[in-house]
Amino acid sequence: MASQGAPDEERSPALTDAAAPGDSKRVSTSPRGLLKFRFLEEIRKRNVGRVAILYVVVCWLILEPVHVVFHMLEVPPWANRLVIILLALGFPAALIFAWVYEITPEGLKPTVEVPHGQSIRRQTGRRLDRAIIAVLALAVIYFVLDKFWLSTLSGHGQRGAGAAATTIAAAPTAHAEPAAAFAPPAHSIAVLPFVNMSGDSQQDYFSDGLSEELLNSLSRITQLQVAARTSSFSFKGKQVDIADIAHKLNVGAILEGSVRKDGAHVRITAQLINAVTGFHLWSQTYDRNLRDILALQTEIASAVTTALQATLLVNSAALIELGGTQNPLAFDAYLRGQRFVDTARDKEARSAQVAAYSEAIRLDPRYAKAYVGQSLALIGFASNVATGPAIRETYKEARAAAEKALALAPELGEAHAAFAEVIDLGFTDYARAAVEYERALALSPGNALVLRMSASFLSRMGRIEAALAYAQRVVVLDPLNVSSHRALGGVLYDARRYREAIEAFNRALTLNPHAGGVPSIRGEAYLSLGQFEAARASCATPPLDGISNACLAIAYHKLNRQSDADAALAAVRAAYGDDASYQYAEIYAQWGNIPTALEWLETAYRVHDTGLVQLKVDPMLDPLRQEPRFKAIERKFKFPT
Repeated sequence: MASQGAPDEERSPALTDAAAPGDSKRVSTSPRGLLKFRFLEEIRKRNVGRVAILYVVVCWLILEPVHVVFHMLEVPPWANRLVIILLALGFPAALIFAWVYEITPEGLKPTVEVPHGQSIRRQTGRRLDRAIIAVLALAVIYFVLDKFWLSTLSGHGQRGAGAAATTIAAAPTAHAEPAAAFAPPAHSIAVLPFVNMSGDSQQDYFSDGLSEELLNSLSRITQLQVAARTSSFSFKGKQVDIADIAHKLNVGAILEGSVRKDGAHVRITAQLINAVTGFHLWSQTYDRNLRDILALQTEIASAVTTALQATLLVNSAALIELGGTQNPLAFDAYLRGQRFVDTARDKEARSAQVAAYSEAIRLDPRYAKAYVGQSLALIGFASNVATGPAIRETYKEARAAAEKALALAPELGEAHAAFAEVIDLGFTDYARAAVEYERALALSPGNALVLRMSASFLSRMGRIEAALAYAQRVVVLDPLNVSSHRALGGVLYDARRYREAIEAFNRALTLNPHAGGVPSIRGEAYLSLGQFEAARASCATPPLDGISNACLAIAYHKLNRQSDADAALAAVRAAYGDDASYQYAEIYAQWGNIPTALEWLETAYRVHDTGLVQLKVDPMLDPLRQEPRFKAIERKFKFPT
């Protein structure tokens, strides 16, 4: 080659056979040593090292934008891999090209044909140095842009113009609070509803349900604080900044994504965002068959906890998959039942919910979570829809479903909570319910539903301090859920802290002015404060039901409007008959008619009126508490001390 015989090339002192006295850097004069040294010198002179550095940096500059664009366009994962393979194959080709050719001022020419190659190589080396510096500068600029601008596009690019109505922006706005002022709990996260990318709004239940399943999976990991479903899902379909969501939910990370379901195939794109800095922590696209959906939930949940640097429990995978199914059709039916959790109010919706869970169970008789859902749905049906003997029968069905869930998944906290709820409301076995709630809390300490149910039960049992602690925890985990503030208000009401209870009820009504049952119990708090006109106004908030009419019957009596009080009582009797025996006992106790109140209380005990769960703490029954007949009924319930 030309470099071996260039006439005016200086001979390196290192290649001489002798070295200066005392020089420790001697070079071997053996043929093998000289050959190795000349080879390394040729690599340096031919700028092979510089070309390698330049190629690697350019590859990075290509791969990063390509990944973002492919992510935005939902290009299949194999396309990313193809780009990487092509770039990898190009690396040795670039090195060979650098060895054989030089980029000279005259163009590309073989090294062997270029005279005075040393000076040309030095010029080429300087040009390559400048190119490397320029490319590294571009890399730094891209890195900064990626963290503060492109990360937003990559997170939301898949939600194109057609899905603009349902997007949630990812980048913090200029109006967000300074990051330094926001200090959410460590390892706290909210799971936003994944966007349905199927183009069919009827598939919303699947993307929502999958999001909720991920949320529940994460909540089983003790080290994580997970915002509850209702609060997280309150942002669905709204243009809300990630930083604003994080502030409202008091979480440090947001998990969001999209779901595209096509028959038995599902593509899930998920990404985790640091809500304090706005940086992406992790993102991934999955293409799977529905039969692998349970394993996929575990994979995503594990990746999220790793990205959050949370310490996973040894059996975290088992916890995440606990009570699930490998049957895609059963999973689909279960998700159809789950979509009614916060919306079922009338008989038709509650019946559809029970039917969906029953279908999931038919498809997979070992689906423990479907039995839990069925049990809770039946409890709701018995408490709000059923009448007469059907109430008792529905509670029996709910108990059987909860017992089956426990048999299939003894470590499932939700199963213990469902069983506790049914034996509490339907069978007045309070001592057993207390044990089951305690077990549910131990297994699912981060589950907002378990905490809320436990708080209400403990409050009814008179364990106010413990109930208050759990109710306040629920508000932290689920701050945008009406039920959270309603439960806290209920505990404060039982504790006779009426003004604080009214404040909690007002917060609930701020979230939803039409929240069922809240105006009525707030009215009872006003009654206990002696603010009778405020009580009347609150209880008269439509739509009126048995509870609100019972409240009005008391309020009108206190306002000396007895004819209106009688009319309100008659409205309750016409709608519910003896099924409202407990409410009649409350009304007559507040009217001062103690004998009639006690008669209705005994009737309530005989017909198993579920209102009796409030017997121990209900302020409306305070006028009866010293009566022997009242104490006799109270003893029958064997309330735990």
